[in-house]
Amino acid sequence: MVVGLPVNMAGSSGYLEMHPERKISMFQNPYILGTTFAAGIGGLLFGYDTGVISGALLYIKEDFDMVKKSNFIQELIVGMALLGAIFGAAIGGVINDALGRKIATITADINFIVGSLIMAAAPNPYVIIAGRFLVGFGVGMASVTAPVYIAEASPTEIRGGLVSANNLMITGGQFLSFVVNYGLTRVPGTWRWMLGIAGTPAVVQLILMTILPESPRWLYMKSRKEEATRVLSKIYESPRLEDEIQLLEDSLEKELKSMAKVQYSDVFKQKEIRMAFICGAGLQAFQQFAGISIVMYYSPTIIQMAGFKSNQAALFLSLIVSGMNAAGSVLGIYLIDQLGRKKLALGSLVGVIGALIVLSVSCYIIGHGNTNKLYGELAVFGLALYIAFFAPGMGPVPWTVNSEIYPEEYRGMCGGMSATVNWVCSVIMSTSFLSVVDAIGLGQSFMVLLAVSIVALGFIIFYMPETKGLTFEEVNLLWKERAYGKNYNKESHAEKASE
Repeated sequence: MVVGLPVNMAGSSGYLEMHPERKISMFQNPYILGTTFAAGIGGLLFGYDTGVISGALLYIKEDFDMVKKSNFIQELIVGMALLGAIFGAAIGGVINDALGRKIATITADINFIVGSLIMAAAPNPYVIIAGRFLVGFGVGMASVTAPVYIAEASPTEIRGGLVSANNLMITGGQFLSFVVNYGLTRVPGTWRWMLGIAGTPAVVQLILMTILPESPRWLYMKSRKEEATRVLSKIYESPRLEDEIQLLEDSLEKELKSMAKVQYSDVFKQKEIRMAFICGAGLQAFQQFAGISIVMYYSPTIIQMAGFKSNQAALFLSLIVSGMNAAGSVLGIYLIDQLGRKKLALGSLVGVIGALIVLSVSCYIIGHGNTNKLYGELAVFGLALYIAFFAPGMGPVPWTVNSEIYPEEYRGMCGGMSATVNWVCSVIMSTSFLSVVDAIGLGQSFMVLLAVSIVALGFIIFYMPETKGLTFEEVNLLWKERAYGKNYNKESHAEKASE
């Protein structure tokens, strides 16, 4: 147990050990699965809109000569969605706390729909760029809202898997974008269809979110306790329902007293919050600096650089890579609650490092004039290997951890800030990649990613805690003990619980 929390506290490891019959399995409750799916459509849109541009860009270049001649405009078309995501993530965190997770999701859907229609009808590249910004704004809001909404409506024992299911929706959306890209290669107006289709899932989610309830924790935080109880009764049965309600009552009573004092500056003034944010933001930064945006947004371009020149061949091989991404996410759902967040992230990065070695060497040899097809195939294998290791671990872990490590009053704020870090890093990577390749070469560019991944490995080993199986309250205490020492509450059990 954790000091300050009784052994029979709902959701804690001691509680479930004493009452194993009250555990909830992943597929036991249709309501939980339905809520996860509905919220996860935001992840699907996130994945589709970030993945579709890789194929659409090949055909936009054919329709607009100015795009074909300018790496800057190509990078701007790719990066503008990510720039929009920065603003969406930052504003999404505020809307999450002030108006709720439900309103934030609906706002994101409206941006998806409007942005998709603008891109589909775009008469020139600048209108495409404007539409990409709107869609990106929705992506940023969805990236903050969906993990928090799912986490707050999930039993502790399956929270990691359900939040990872949102990552599966992201990678599924990316895979869907490559399927659509490949399927539309011979359709007139190819890129318009590719970009416009994204509005359809947004309409579906918009309808579903008008039916679904708000997060029970948010409702309780806003003193709407009867509504919160109705939602919780759909998730838990008695007597665990009463225990979960008491847990909310006890934990949020303290948090509500401090809500009026919460400011952005507090994230950096309070040591335990600052340490949690460094962990969450660091994971988000390393996720991007390890190169996932480059692999997903430019995989067709990378494959063409490796010697596969036709658009159809590049899109087909990219489809295989994206399929492995989705398959790896399925594996991550199982592993994140079995192995834990930290072990999964470490294993993922070790594989990513190996894949980047293969990519660096093969692309370096190709860049120095060796046209042997073997090295092109080795580069594609390196891309597939990268995704195979990245998808189950470094894909879902940063989002899952960020949905768990902050106190309720800071969860939306810090989640938005850390997601903003993710998108800023993604913009940096995606808008500089082609220019960096021109400057130093493709193989050398992957060597830079290799070096960053090694640094990320050290960050996770020495700084990231394990949050598997802990309640939100236990995680909060863990950070306080790290910040103020083992004697913070005379004796620490949080670290033992995390192990």
